[in-house]
Amino acid sequence: MVSAMPIEPIASLRGRHIIDDASLEPAEFRALLDLADALADTAERRTSHSATVPFEPMLPGRVIACIFEKASSRTRLAIEIAAARHGAKAVFLDTTSQLGHKESLEDTVRLLSATCDAIAFRGNRQSDLESISDISTIPVFNMLTDMWHPTQMWADVLTMRNVTGKEVGEISYAFVGDGRCNVANSQLLTGAVLGMDVRIIAPTELQPDAAIQQRAAEIALNSGARIAITDSLDALHGVDVVSTDVWVSMGEPQDAWQERVALLRDYRVTHELLARSGNPNVTFMHCLPAFHDLNTEVGAQVAAATGLTDGIEVTDAVFRSSASRVWEQAAARVCTTEALFVSAIA
Repeated sequence: MVSAMPIEPIASLRGRHIIDDASLEPAEFRALLDLADALADTAERRTSHSATVPFEPMLPGRVIACIFEKASSRTRLAIEIAAARHGAKAVFLDTTSQLGHKESLEDTVRLLSATCDAIAFRGNRQSDLESISDISTIPVFNMLTDMWHPTQMWADVLTMRNVTGKEVGEISYAFVGDGRCNVANSQLLTGAVLGMDVRIIAPTELQPDAAIQQRAAEIALNSGARIAITDSLDALHGVDVVSTDVWVSMGEPQDAWQERVALLRDYRVTHELLARSGNPNVTFMHCLPAFHDLNTEVGAQVAAATGLTDGIEVTDAVFRSSASRVWEQAAARVCTTEALFVSAIA
Protein backbone atom coordinates (compact mmCIF):
# COMPACT_ATOMS: atom_id res chain seq x y z
CA MET A 1 0.00 0.00 0.00
CA VAL A 2 1.29 3.48 -0.92
CA SER A 3 0.95 5.90 1.98
CA ALA A 4 0.21 9.59 1.51
CA MET A 5 1.40 12.56 3.53
CA PRO A 6 -0.73 13.09 6.65
CA ILE A 7 -3.74 15.35 6.21
CA GLU A 8 -4.33 17.43 9.31
CA PRO A 9 -6.88 20.25 8.94
CA ILE A 10 -5.93 23.55 10.57
CA ALA A 11 -8.24 23.66 13.57
CA SER A 12 -7.97 27.41 14.10
CA LEU A 13 -9.49 28.07 10.65
CA ARG A 14 -12.72 26.29 11.47
CA GLY A 15 -15.61 28.66 10.67
CA ARG A 16 -13.26 31.58 9.87
CA HIS A 17 -13.82 34.32 7.31
CA ILE A 18 -11.08 35.14 4.81
CA ILE A 19 -11.37 38.88 4.29
CA ASP A 20 -7.93 39.85 3.02
CA ASP A 21 -4.28 38.83 3.12
CA ALA A 22 -3.96 39.50 6.83
CA SER A 23 -6.81 37.12 7.72
CA LEU A 24 -4.30 34.36 8.50
CA GLU A 25 -1.60 34.55 11.12
CA PRO A 26 1.89 33.70 9.77
CA ALA A 27 1.85 30.28 11.45
CA GLU A 28 -1.59 29.54 9.98
CA PHE A 29 -0.40 30.61 6.52
CA ARG A 30 2.60 28.26 6.70
CA ALA A 31 0.38 25.45 8.00
CA LEU A 32 -1.98 26.01 5.07
CA LEU A 33 0.94 25.69 2.63
CA ASP A 34 2.04 22.43 4.28
CA LEU A 35 -1.52 21.09 4.17
CA ALA A 36 -1.84 22.09 0.51
CA ASP A 37 1.35 20.17 -0.28
CA ALA A 38 -0.03 17.12 1.53
CA LEU A 39 -3.33 17.33 -0.34
CA ALA A 40 -1.55 17.72 -3.69
CA ASP A 41 0.59 14.70 -2.85
CA THR A 42 -2.51 12.69 -1.96
CA ALA A 43 -4.24 13.65 -5.21
CA GLU A 44 -1.17 12.69 -7.25
CA ARG A 45 -0.82 9.35 -5.49
CA ARG A 46 -4.50 8.58 -5.95
CA THR A 47 -4.14 9.24 -9.67
CA SER A 48 -1.15 6.91 -9.93
CA HIS A 49 -2.18 4.28 -7.39
CA SER A 50 -5.93 4.72 -6.97
CA ALA A 51 -6.48 1.21 -5.64
CA THR A 52 -3.76 1.35 -3.00
CA VAL A 53 -3.98 4.84 -1.49
CA PRO A 54 -6.48 5.06 1.37
CA PHE A 55 -8.69 8.12 1.10
CA GLU A 56 -11.83 9.28 2.85
CA PRO A 57 -13.56 12.45 1.61
CA MET A 58 -13.55 15.10 4.30
CA LEU A 59 -16.52 17.21 3.16
CA PRO A 60 -19.38 14.79 2.41
CA GLY A 61 -22.66 16.64 1.95
CA ARG A 62 -21.16 20.11 2.42
CA VAL A 63 -22.36 22.92 0.13
CA ILE A 64 -20.31 25.96 -0.88
CA ALA A 65 -22.41 28.81 -2.25
CA CYS A 66 -20.50 30.79 -4.89
CA ILE A 67 -21.40 34.40 -5.65
CA PHE A 68 -19.37 35.36 -8.72
CA GLU A 69 -19.79 38.86 -10.14
CA LYS A 70 -16.64 38.51 -12.26
CA ALA A 71 -15.66 35.96 -14.86
CA SER A 72 -13.30 33.22 -13.75
CA SER A 73 -11.41 30.17 -14.96
CA ARG A 74 -8.81 29.26 -12.32
CA THR A 75 -10.83 30.29 -9.27
CA ARG A 76 -13.94 28.46 -10.42
CA LEU A 77 -11.98 25.34 -11.34
CA ALA A 78 -10.16 25.41 -8.00
CA ILE A 79 -13.43 25.61 -6.07
CA GLU A 80 -15.20 22.91 -8.06
CA ILE A 81 -12.26 20.49 -8.05
CA ALA A 82 -11.49 21.03 -4.36
CA ALA A 83 -15.14 20.49 -3.45
CA ALA A 84 -15.55 17.42 -5.67
CA ARG A 85 -12.46 15.71 -4.27
CA HIS A 86 -14.05 15.67 -0.84
CA GLY A 87 -17.69 14.99 -1.62
CA ALA A 88 -18.88 18.59 -1.40
CA LYS A 89 -20.92 20.58 -3.91
CA ALA A 90 -20.17 24.05 -5.24
CA VAL A 91 -23.39 25.88 -6.17
CA PHE A 92 -23.04 29.02 -8.29
CA LEU A 93 -25.63 31.76 -8.03
CA ASP A 94 -26.05 33.04 -11.56
CA THR A 95 -28.63 35.05 -13.51
CA THR A 96 -31.35 32.51 -12.67
CA SER A 97 -31.18 33.45 -8.97
CA GLN A 98 -33.08 36.33 -7.39
CA LEU A 99 -29.90 38.05 -6.20
CA GLY A 100 -30.04 41.72 -7.14
CA HIS A 101 -33.42 41.35 -8.85
CA LYS A 102 -36.10 40.54 -6.31
CA GLU A 103 -33.88 39.77 -3.34
CA SER A 104 -31.32 41.98 -1.63
CA LEU A 105 -27.76 40.93 -0.90
CA GLU A 106 -28.60 40.78 2.81
CA ASP A 107 -31.61 38.51 2.30
CA THR A 108 -29.61 36.29 -0.05
CA VAL A 109 -26.81 35.94 2.50
CA ARG A 110 -29.31 35.02 5.22
CA LEU A 111 -30.75 32.37 2.90
CA LEU A 112 -27.31 30.96 2.20
CA SER A 113 -26.45 30.96 5.90
CA ALA A 114 -29.53 28.85 6.55
CA THR A 115 -28.91 26.34 3.77
CA CYS A 116 -25.18 26.17 2.97
CA ASP A 117 -21.86 25.64 4.74
CA ALA A 118 -19.73 28.47 3.28
CA ILE A 119 -19.85 31.39 0.86
CA ALA A 120 -17.18 32.00 -1.78
CA PHE A 121 -17.42 35.59 -3.06
CA ARG A 122 -15.70 36.89 -6.18
CA GLY A 123 -16.95 40.40 -6.67
CA ASN A 124 -16.49 44.00 -7.62
CA ARG A 125 -16.27 45.67 -4.23
CA GLN A 126 -14.39 44.81 -1.06
CA SER A 127 -17.14 46.62 0.87
CA ASP A 128 -19.70 44.06 -0.36
CA LEU A 129 -17.49 41.20 0.84
CA GLU A 130 -17.18 42.83 4.24
CA SER A 131 -20.96 43.38 4.42
CA ILE A 132 -21.54 39.71 3.58
CA SER A 133 -19.14 38.61 6.30
CA ASP A 134 -20.91 40.84 8.84
CA ILE A 135 -24.27 39.21 8.05
CA SER A 136 -23.23 35.62 7.41
CA THR A 137 -23.28 32.94 10.08
CA ILE A 138 -21.16 30.64 7.89
CA PRO A 139 -17.57 31.28 6.76
CA VAL A 140 -17.09 33.74 3.89
CA PHE A 141 -14.08 33.48 1.58
CA ASN A 142 -12.65 36.32 -0.49
CA MET A 143 -11.97 34.82 -3.91
CA LEU A 144 -11.16 38.28 -5.39
CA THR A 145 -12.38 41.83 -4.94
CA ASP A 146 -11.29 45.19 -6.29
CA MET A 147 -8.77 45.47 -3.43
CA TRP A 148 -7.50 41.99 -2.56
CA HIS A 149 -6.92 38.49 -3.93
CA PRO A 150 -5.77 36.48 -0.89
CA THR A 151 -6.37 32.95 -2.19
CA GLN A 152 -4.19 33.76 -5.21
CA MET A 153 -1.37 34.62 -2.81
CA TRP A 154 -1.57 31.21 -1.17
CA ALA A 155 -0.91 29.62 -4.56
CA ASP A 156 1.80 32.17 -5.34
CA VAL A 157 3.74 31.64 -2.11
CA LEU A 158 3.37 27.86 -2.34
CA THR A 159 4.81 27.99 -5.86
CA MET A 160 7.64 30.30 -4.76
CA ARG A 161 8.51 28.00 -1.88
CA ASN A 162 8.47 24.86 -4.01
CA VAL A 163 10.41 26.39 -6.91
CA THR A 164 13.13 28.12 -4.87
CA GLY A 165 13.46 25.49 -2.13
CA LYS A 166 13.73 28.34 0.36
CA GLU A 167 11.90 29.01 3.58
CA VAL A 168 9.18 31.60 3.07
CA GLY A 169 10.99 34.36 4.96
CA GLU A 170 14.08 33.91 2.77
CA ILE A 171 12.27 34.50 -0.52
CA SER A 172 12.66 37.76 -2.44
CA TYR A 173 10.12 38.70 -5.08
CA ALA A 174 9.09 41.68 -7.17
CA PHE A 175 5.77 42.66 -8.68
CA VAL A 176 6.28 44.74 -11.82
CA GLY A 177 3.49 46.71 -13.53
CA ASP A 178 0.29 48.30 -12.26
CA GLY A 179 1.02 48.48 -8.54
CA ARG A 180 -2.51 49.61 -7.68
CA CYS A 181 -4.23 46.38 -8.75
CA ASN A 182 -5.60 43.84 -6.30
CA VAL A 183 -2.80 41.34 -6.97
CA ALA A 184 -0.12 43.94 -6.24
CA ASN A 185 -1.95 44.93 -3.05
CA SER A 186 -2.10 41.31 -1.97
CA GLN A 187 1.54 40.65 -2.81
CA LEU A 188 2.52 43.64 -0.71
CA LEU A 189 0.40 42.69 2.30
CA THR A 190 1.23 38.98 2.11
CA GLY A 191 4.96 39.70 2.00
CA ALA A 192 4.58 41.98 5.01
CA VAL A 193 2.68 39.34 7.00
CA LEU A 194 5.16 36.56 6.22
CA GLY A 195 8.36 38.55 6.70
CA MET A 196 9.37 38.27 3.05
CA ASP A 197 11.44 40.55 0.81
CA VAL A 198 8.77 42.15 -1.39
CA ARG A 199 9.28 44.87 -3.96
CA ILE A 200 6.53 46.68 -5.85
CA ILE A 201 8.04 48.25 -8.96
CA ALA A 202 5.69 50.62 -10.75
CA PRO A 203 5.50 54.18 -12.08
CA THR A 204 4.75 56.68 -9.34
CA GLU A 205 1.22 57.16 -10.68
CA LEU A 206 0.51 53.43 -10.39
CA GLN A 207 1.91 52.61 -6.95
CA PRO A 208 -0.25 51.17 -4.15
CA ASP A 209 -2.58 53.43 -2.23
CA ALA A 210 -0.90 55.21 0.69
CA ALA A 211 -3.19 53.53 3.23
CA ILE A 212 -2.22 50.07 1.95
CA GLN A 213 1.45 50.99 2.03
CA GLN A 214 1.09 52.20 5.62
CA ARG A 215 -0.70 49.04 6.70
CA ALA A 216 2.01 46.85 5.17
CA ALA A 217 4.75 48.95 6.78
CA GLU A 218 3.16 48.61 10.22
CA ILE A 219 2.87 44.83 9.86
CA ALA A 220 6.46 44.61 8.62
CA LEU A 221 7.70 46.19 11.85
CA ASN A 222 6.68 42.99 13.66
CA SER A 223 7.34 40.42 10.94
CA GLY A 224 10.75 41.67 9.81
CA ALA A 225 9.61 41.97 6.20
CA ARG A 226 11.74 44.00 3.80
CA ILE A 227 9.50 46.25 1.72
CA ALA A 228 10.43 48.46 -1.23
CA ILE A 229 8.03 50.48 -3.36
CA THR A 230 9.79 52.22 -6.23
CA ASP A 231 9.63 53.16 -9.88
CA SER A 232 13.21 51.96 -10.46
CA LEU A 233 13.83 48.68 -12.24
CA ASP A 234 17.17 48.54 -10.43
CA ALA A 235 15.15 47.12 -7.52
CA LEU A 236 14.93 43.85 -9.44
CA HIS A 237 18.50 43.00 -8.47
CA GLY A 238 18.72 39.84 -6.40
CA VAL A 239 15.09 38.71 -6.59
CA ASP A 240 14.06 35.07 -6.85
CA VAL A 241 10.72 35.74 -8.53
CA VAL A 242 9.30 38.39 -10.87
CA SER A 243 5.54 38.54 -11.28
CA THR A 244 3.08 40.76 -13.09
CA ASP A 245 -0.60 41.06 -13.97
CA VAL A 246 -2.64 42.52 -16.80
CA TRP A 247 -2.38 46.29 -17.07
CA VAL A 248 -6.12 46.96 -17.21
CA SER A 249 -8.22 45.00 -14.74
CA MET A 250 -11.72 43.59 -15.13
CA GLY A 251 -14.30 46.36 -14.88
CA GLU A 252 -12.00 49.16 -16.02
CA PRO A 253 -12.97 51.05 -19.23
CA GLN A 254 -11.32 49.95 -22.44
CA ASP A 255 -10.03 53.47 -23.08
CA ALA A 256 -7.72 52.99 -20.07
CA TRP A 257 -5.43 50.89 -22.25
CA GLN A 258 -3.77 53.76 -24.12
CA GLU A 259 -2.88 55.61 -20.91
CA ARG A 260 -1.75 52.44 -19.14
CA VAL A 261 0.46 51.26 -21.99
CA ALA A 262 2.11 54.69 -22.16
CA LEU A 263 2.98 54.45 -18.46
CA LEU A 264 3.99 50.79 -18.37
CA ARG A 265 5.73 50.08 -21.67
CA ASP A 266 9.13 50.02 -19.93
CA TYR A 267 7.79 47.68 -17.23
CA ARG A 268 6.68 44.81 -19.47
CA VAL A 269 8.41 41.58 -18.54
CA THR A 270 11.02 40.70 -21.15
CA HIS A 271 14.08 38.50 -20.96
CA GLU A 272 16.09 41.71 -20.62
CA LEU A 273 14.02 42.77 -17.63
CA LEU A 274 14.43 39.35 -15.97
CA ALA A 275 18.19 39.59 -16.52
CA ARG A 276 18.27 42.71 -14.34
CA SER A 277 17.72 40.39 -11.37
CA GLY A 278 21.25 39.06 -11.82
CA ASN A 279 19.78 35.66 -10.89
CA PRO A 280 20.21 32.95 -13.56
CA ASN A 281 17.44 30.95 -11.85
CA VAL A 282 14.92 33.79 -11.62
CA THR A 283 11.32 32.61 -11.93
CA PHE A 284 8.47 34.33 -13.76
CA MET A 285 4.91 34.16 -12.42
CA HIS A 286 1.54 35.57 -13.52
CA CYS A 287 -1.88 35.03 -11.93
CA LEU A 288 -3.46 34.71 -15.41
CA PRO A 289 -5.08 35.27 -17.82
CA ALA A 290 -2.14 36.87 -19.61
CA PHE A 291 -1.97 38.89 -22.80
CA HIS A 292 1.23 37.29 -24.02
CA ASP A 293 0.24 36.71 -27.66
CA LEU A 294 -2.37 37.72 -30.24
CA ASN A 295 -4.73 34.81 -29.59
CA THR A 296 -7.27 36.81 -27.59
CA GLU A 297 -9.59 39.56 -28.75
CA VAL A 298 -8.22 42.11 -26.27
CA GLY A 299 -4.61 41.12 -26.89
CA ALA A 300 -5.02 41.56 -30.63
CA GLN A 301 -6.77 44.93 -30.24
CA VAL A 302 -4.15 46.36 -27.89
CA ALA A 303 -1.31 45.04 -30.05
CA ALA A 304 -2.79 46.69 -33.11
CA ALA A 305 -3.14 50.02 -31.28
CA THR A 306 0.26 50.03 -29.58
CA GLY A 307 2.58 47.85 -31.64
CA LEU A 308 3.14 45.42 -28.76
CA THR A 309 2.74 42.43 -31.03
CA ASP A 310 4.93 40.06 -28.99
CA GLY A 311 2.97 40.43 -25.75
CA ILE A 312 1.68 43.23 -23.58
CA GLU A 313 2.52 42.92 -19.87
CA VAL A 314 4.80 39.96 -20.64
CA THR A 315 6.38 38.83 -23.87
CA ASP A 316 5.39 35.50 -25.34
CA ALA A 317 9.04 34.46 -25.22
CA VAL A 318 9.15 34.87 -21.42
CA PHE A 319 5.70 33.36 -20.89
CA ARG A 320 6.68 30.17 -22.71
CA SER A 321 10.24 30.03 -21.37
CA SER A 322 11.76 27.67 -18.81
CA ALA A 323 11.71 30.56 -16.31
CA SER A 324 7.91 30.61 -16.41
CA ARG A 325 6.07 28.65 -13.72
CA VAL A 326 2.60 29.99 -14.46
CA TRP A 327 0.97 26.57 -14.86
CA GLU A 328 2.38 25.27 -11.57
CA GLN A 329 1.10 28.47 -10.01
CA ALA A 330 -2.35 27.91 -11.55
CA ALA A 331 -2.46 24.29 -10.38
CA ALA A 332 -1.58 25.40 -6.87
CA ARG A 333 -4.90 27.22 -6.73
CA VAL A 334 -6.57 23.82 -6.40
CA CYS A 335 -4.67 22.35 -3.45
CA THR A 336 -4.59 25.63 -1.52
CA THR A 337 -8.36 26.04 -1.95
CA GLU A 338 -8.74 22.42 -0.88
CA ALA A 339 -6.70 23.16 2.24
CA LEU A 340 -9.02 26.05 3.08
CA PHE A 341 -12.17 24.00 2.61
CA VAL A 342 -11.12 20.99 4.67
CA SER A 343 -9.99 23.29 7.49
CA ALA A 344 -12.79 25.86 7.51
CA ILE A 345 -15.88 23.77 6.80
CA ALA A 346 -15.07 20.08 7.40
